[in-house]
Amino acid sequence: MSYGIDPTDLFRHAASYVDRVLKGANPADFPIQNPTKFELVINLKTAKALWADNPESFLARADEVIEYDLSTRSEVFAAPCWMTVMGAKPGSS
Repeated sequence: MSYGIDPTDLFRHAASYVDRVLKGANPADFPIQNPTKFELVINLKTAKALWADNPESFLARADEVIEYDLSTRSEVFAAPCWMTVMGAKPGSS
């Protein structure tokens, strides 16, 4: 389970700073910005080990739920995660 900043959003903000510097702006004049977007990622196997029953409301809040497929021995990233909670398969909506 992980809760932290969204790296894509962080890089997007950094790119706008780089663009302003390349256009001649003074970096000392830039405001300090805090991250604005956070993401919650849950590993379903770990969640099942921690809780006897997975609270569906907690899984529904997750931005990403990682499942482990035993047949292929690979991780499956279910997105959006509410589909996993509702029993739907990604791509079937």
